[in-house]
This record gives sequence, C-alpha cells and structure tokens, in this order.
Amino acid sequence: MKINHSQPLEYSTEHNRFSILGFWIFLGAEIMLFGTLFASYFVLVDHTGNGPVGAEIFEITPILMETIFLLTSSFTIGLAIHAMRVGKQKAMITFFIITLLLGMGFLGYEIYDFFMYVHEGATIQTSAFTAILFLTLGTHGAHVTFGLFWGSVIITQLIKHGINYETANKSFIFSLYWHFLDVVWIFIFSFVFLKGMM
Repeated sequence: MKINHSQPLEYSTEHNRFSILGFWIFLGAEIMLFGTLFASYFVLVDHTGNGPVGAEIFEITPILMETIFLLTSSFTIGLAIHAMRVGKQKAMITFFIITLLLGMGFLGYEIYDFFMYVHEGATIQTSAFTAILFLTLGTHGAHVTFGLFWGSVIITQLIKHGINYETANKSFIFSLYWHFLDVVWIFIFSFVFLKGMM
C-alpha cells in the first residue's frame, strides 16, 4: 500500500481519502434526515392539542448543561485530533475519553429532560408537537449513543495498535461525525428550545 507522507496521516493512503470522501457523502444524507425532522417540527410545533406547549415544559438549566457538555466535547475531540497529528498517543486517548464522558453527561441530561416532559404530561402520544419533539430529540440522542459505542471501539484500537494510518483515518472520520452532531444540536438549541421558550 502506497503511503503519501506529505499528507496528514488520516489522508495518507488512497483508501483513507476515499473513506473520508464517502463519509462526507454519508453526512449529506444525515443532513437530509435532520432537515426533514426540522421541517416537520416547524410544521407541527403549534399543533399542541390539549397538551403543553414548549414554554411549559422546557427548562433552561438542563438545556444549557446539555449544550455546554456537547460543545465542550466538540473542543476535546478537536484536541484529540491535534494530539494524533503530533503523534501523542496518550494525550489523544485522554481527549477521546473526555469527549465520550462529556457525551455521556449530555445523554444523562437528555434522559432527565424526557422524564420531566412525561411528568409534565408531554408524551409521544400527547400531541403532534410532542411527537415530533421526541422524534427529533430522540434521533439526535440515538446518534450520540451510537457515537459513544463507536468512540469506545476506536479507543480500544488506539490502545492496541497505536496511531497508524488506519486508526488515524477512523479517528478523523469519528471527529467529523461528532462535530456534525454538535452542529445539529446548535440548531435544536436555537430553533427548538430557545424559540420554544419565547
């Protein structure tokens, strides 16, 4: 296998470059998925029936904590990729672990949110608004959960094989995925929660 040493390690082989290109195409499909969810949310947000509206169930503290956890994790995965590029395996693994712990913290707050919504009488069956709310948040949460498992596998491979062109490629692709989830959350925070609390 021909390795191009003038490129960053994650781009150093033709297979790696095609893997990254393929993942960008996959992210395009993910953008369409979340775009459809957001469009559905905007259509259904006022269809509350006899159920609560967003201002009645959204609490600023857990929402801010979720945002802080996830945006900080975007920073730490960036540090992990920087450590990878300068060949610091321990630092890379440490930042990967911190990223996943922050992701777990995010999920913990999101699960708390779901329990609070149900306690306030907002279930997936209450109204069109609550149904699309749970679907949108749940889809994003499921992606974060998948990311936690995926990141754990990459950490295991880094411990076992160190930083090489394969683990670098996988780590970089994971970082793209994680940044994408952060961007989606910014839209959820801005257009679902902040708009809903007004």
